[in-house]
Amino acid sequence: MLQDLYQELIVDHGKNPRNFRPIEHARSCQHGNNPLCGDRIILYVQHDDLIISDIAFQGEGCAICMSSASLMTQVLKGMSLSDAQVLFQHFHDSVVSGVAVEGAQLGKLEALLGVSQYPTRVKCATLAWHTLVAALEGNKETVSTE
Repeated sequence: MLQDLYQELIVDHGKNPRNFRPIEHARSCQHGNNPLCGDRIILYVQHDDLIISDIAFQGEGCAICMSSASLMTQVLKGMSLSDAQVLFQHFHDSVVSGVAVEGAQLGKLEALLGVSQYPTRVKCATLAWHTLVAALEGNKETVSTE
């Protein structure tokens, strides 16, 4: 069943997050905080003005937050900055609604759409993504879901 596969994917990425490491001398380093759940991440992004060449994170949080950050880093590595912004919007809108928006190419990220049934968990799933946007915009303040 597809739902079981998605659940396994979230648990796997939550327990064994990919790209869970610092990036020395990253062009962008951004902190994110979800006080409601206790999720805290640091996102490292290495990019030129066009392409994300490396992306990683560190932190602690619930399985939803860790798996979302892990999946995000896998998907975004090698992506253009403009495509990353579009994917953020598609992912955010899809997680809030629970249905992939038309034209969205979410792939494995679709595993997180079930959190729409639990509004407080949407913040867990989107923390890394909001942190990414702040990092790419050069915002130095900690991103908070509150």
